[in-house]
Amino acid sequence: MTYDRLVCANCAAPVSQGRCPVCRANRGRLQREDPFSGGLNPVALIALLVILVAALALVAQQTA
Repeated sequence: MTYDRLVCANCAAPVSQGRCPVCRANRGRLQREDPFSGGLNPVALIALLVILVAALALVAQQTA
């Protein structure tokens, strides 16, 4: 889960906005722990998976 959808229990604002110290601390922690959270969304991951399966099918077809 990415931090842009989380809501802070302290200030009831999105954690990604960093309105309070709790939000800023959690946002920083999540950024350090998950480097792919901002870079790859689910659509990009599905596209990469489809490309990988297609490449494997092509390799399997050429070796048979």
